[in-house]
Amino acid sequence: MDALVTGSEAWWQARQAQGIPTVEPLGDTQCVVSFFWRDPAGDEQRSRVRHVWLYITGVTDHHQRSQPVSLSRIPGTDVWRWSTRLPATWRGSYCMIPSTREQDFSPEALSAVPDRQALREGWRKLLSQAIADPFNPHSWRGGRGHPVSALHLPLAPAQPGWEEAHPAAASARCIQWRSRRLGNQRRVWIFATGEQQPQQRPLAILLDGQFWAQSMPVWPALQAQTRAGELPPALYVLIDAIDNVHRGRELPCNPDFWLAVQEELLPLVRRFETWHEAPETTVVAGQSFGGLSALYAALHWPERFGCALSQSGSFWWPHRGGGDTPGWLVESLRKGAIGQSPIKIFLEAGLREPVIHQAHQQLVPLLQKTQRQLFWREVDGGHDALCWRGGLIDGLRTLWRDAPSP
Repeated sequence: MDALVTGSEAWWQARQAQGIPTVEPLGDTQCVVSFFWRDPAGDEQRSRVRHVWLYITGVTDHHQRSQPVSLSRIPGTDVWRWSTRLPATWRGSYCMIPSTREQDFSPEALSAVPDRQALREGWRKLLSQAIADPFNPHSWRGGRGHPVSALHLPLAPAQPGWEEAHPAAASARCIQWRSRRLGNQRRVWIFATGEQQPQQRPLAILLDGQFWAQSMPVWPALQAQTRAGELPPALYVLIDAIDNVHRGRELPCNPDFWLAVQEELLPLVRRFETWHEAPETTVVAGQSFGGLSALYAALHWPERFGCALSQSGSFWWPHRGGGDTPGWLVESLRKGAIGQSPIKIFLEAGLREPVIHQAHQQLVPLLQKTQRQLFWREVDGGHDALCWRGGLIDGLRTLWRDAPSP
């Protein structure tokens, strides 16, 4: 009977053998997911922990405008638990934040209809203390700098290339780009998936390069998909954002940034590598502000960047509150100021990032009027790199499919 006592060593071993979080099918399309945390100090008599906040991207985060969620302690034990129902197609990242404070959020964030900005600020303060799930081996440091863990439900779309348990070794050249136009310097990673016939390789420019180079290295997935024949041998240039201040200034529709890329960075890269310099095979890829920037670049310089890969693009910019006010790029398309030259576009947004999804609902019909090669899809996920990593490979494959040979 001791083995059945909640919180006993045998009970925890049984939970871990089952897998944490636990995922139980509920019919054909839903799952019940249960998250657990083991209090290292013991039960409520010995522990000072009052909350274990659970930040699930696209489920309990500020994007959903729902009250903050904490796991609940099972009285008399070291067990904290919370369960929810999710579509079996869902994929996302999450983290936990144990707290000894009685209250971490303002009254506005805890109201019946929480204030989105108050929620955002409350989570921003807490996330610096976030931990990955100790029971989940699939963890990494997320784009915001805190640890996160991965959860893939049974019917989540496949992510070819990312599932390799032992990724092959990859070698990327890291250089320093000192920009006279921008008045700063940063790292740039250069990676090739084929050395034969380099003059035939297409070029892909990835924004937020530090994430794809270090936090969630993209090299094994690119190599695997190239070996499988799903991607052509190509050259990849990953541009570091430097920090959030530079990122917020340079990526949202900034002509100086893209002029510097064309006038300074690409000539610098040419000292080391060769590629096929044709707009129809040159991809600019980004997420969030990077997604906005990628489409901005292609629409403004189609003679250089003929392909845009935008994921969860911040097309609400500069109106953070969202709503019916169109973003700057959307309004420019409405006025016909941009978008007259044909380019190839891959767009995706999460159903669980409402402000961004709403902005895409305004954007897509405008692009459909002028762009014949537009691929648009909605993802059952949030503002989440765990979703973006699959879409990045899918987008490259889509944009390079049927590309003319040099």
